[in-house]
Amino acid sequence: MERYKILEELGDGTCGSVYKAWDKQTGEIVAVKKLKRKFYFWQEHTKLRELRALRKLNHPNIIKLNEVVRENNELFFIFEYMDCNLYQLMRDRQSSFSEEEIRNFMSQLLHGLNHMHRDGYFHRDLKPENLLVTNDLLKIADFGLAREVSSMGPYTEYVSTRWYRAPEVLLQSSSYTPAVDMWAAGAILAELFTLSPIFPGKR
Repeated sequence: MERYKILEELGDGTCGSVYKAWDKQTGEIVAVKKLKRKFYFWQEHTKLRELRALRKLNHPNIIKLNEVVRENNELFFIFEYMDCNLYQLMRDRQSSFSEEEIRNFMSQLLHGLNHMHRDGYFHRDLKPENLLVTNDLLKIADFGLAREVSSMGPYTEYVSTRWYRAPEVLLQSSSYTPAVDMWAAGAILAELFTLSPIFPGKR
């Protein structure tokens, strides 16, 4: 990790913390996700669903994983850097997005989802915070809850932020499908128009 100079913390989640960093070798700005759990053997990390999904999914609208570093029993994912997330964009706006802007964001989200579902994965945690944006380019990120479509249930009931959770998940079904991602995409579409969640509730 000596290759990377940490510049600032971007976020702190259940599974790990994300930092903005500078790659001293290339001069690039990157995002570094440091996982919270320890990895005592190199083989352990290969079982991570998130890593398997990221390595398989190669698409312009899915965040790119540059490399994985294990150091002192800690695991780091090095990603391409994006300026902000969709939640920050919506929060900072004084006026609604234009129809053209919304069409552009949703087209990219649906292209990314289509690729993901065709390649055998569903995300299970789509929300504005997990959609990263640079200029007009949108990429799906945070595959910590991703599952293979072919995997057998029962799936965990608690996935996704409640505001974006499909009815079958809210009703505690353990055999839901990639359709849960489409529900979340619909909720995000409505939020792009109104700048507030369509189904707000207690988290």
